[in-house]
Amino acid sequence: MIPDLGVGGMERVLAELADYFCLKPQTEVHIIMYSGKREIFYPISNPIKVHIPDFKFNKRYRIWFSIRTLFFLRKKIKSIHPSSILSFGELWNSFVLLSLLGLKYPTYISDRCKPDKSFGYFHNILRKWLYIKAKGIIAQTETSKKIYLTQFNHPNIRVIGNPIRMIRQPDHEDKRENIVLSVGRLIPTKHHDLLIDIFLRIDMPEWKLIIIGDNEPKHDIMGNLRKKIIEMQAEDKVILTGDITHVDEYYEKSKVFAFTSSSEGFPNVIGEAMSAGLPVVTFDCMAGPSEMIDNDINGFLVPLFDTGQFERKLKLLMTDKELRSRLSKHAEEKIRIFSIDIIGEEYFSFLTGKK
Repeated sequence: MIPDLGVGGMERVLAELADYFCLKPQTEVHIIMYSGKREIFYPISNPIKVHIPDFKFNKRYRIWFSIRTLFFLRKKIKSIHPSSILSFGELWNSFVLLSLLGLKYPTYISDRCKPDKSFGYFHNILRKWLYIKAKGIIAQTETSKKIYLTQFNHPNIRVIGNPIRMIRQPDHEDKRENIVLSVGRLIPTKHHDLLIDIFLRIDMPEWKLIIIGDNEPKHDIMGNLRKKIIEMQAEDKVILTGDITHVDEYYEKSKVFAFTSSSEGFPNVIGEAMSAGLPVVTFDCMAGPSEMIDNDINGFLVPLFDTGQFERKLKLLMTDKELRSRLSKHAEEKIRIFSIDIIGEEYFSFLTGKK
């Protein structure tokens, strides 16, 4: 169960897990999407049955259509009669649990955001009341598990990371270009403006910074960044691509991955960069990066908002070919533990008790 399957890390993970579950014998997989969006960005295997409400969500009458959606979920689950339910999505998890109150289907939930995020007094209380009713909680990191234990006091919390796509690497680094790559939705907590400042201070004309990602509806970060780039006369040095479908090409041809986010659950893009053999420099935000990166072994973890150290580490990666090669080798080795075969099996075992 997921709000929608549009562009996003949470959506990609659920699509990959659903495909993996389909490979299991005597296993039938259903996906229920229930938000106002009906987009399916990620490919879904044919055996998977996708269900959506038979009515359009009218935001002008939000309360009424939320109630209709709640009863849609309840009726649909009763008709499917599942062995287990997996729900993704912070506030949406509360909505799912509320819709299933009184039903006996084992429901497992996973939040996909910064683990100590506050959703406001009402929603925080609602989560404490409802999450204990779940059969199990999936935490993306050990840090998340520690926080959830204090928040929800749930007896069944399992740490399972995200499946990471394994991306092909070029045969030789000489096939890579002098590109610092960053991938992520353009939202305030990604701090792309800081990354641009850091990159331009390094002042290496033969290098380019490429940022892949687009706005979310509430912010026009793209417009602000474009204005900043023009003001700094850096149009030939900093490139904003927006959303693209061929992101793997950039992983394959770049030399360094830089990530300035301050709030993460489990940043898939760091894992994808590591699988592509890119050395990573990232802020060590509360949860996520430190689960994948061992500092100075397969990448660099920089204290949050220490832009001076971030600049020094990034410049080091841009100038030291041997360092890039060493970190790249260890990055590829570390990220194999997040393959879909390993992570998918951990999910399936937790949800069903089977292997």
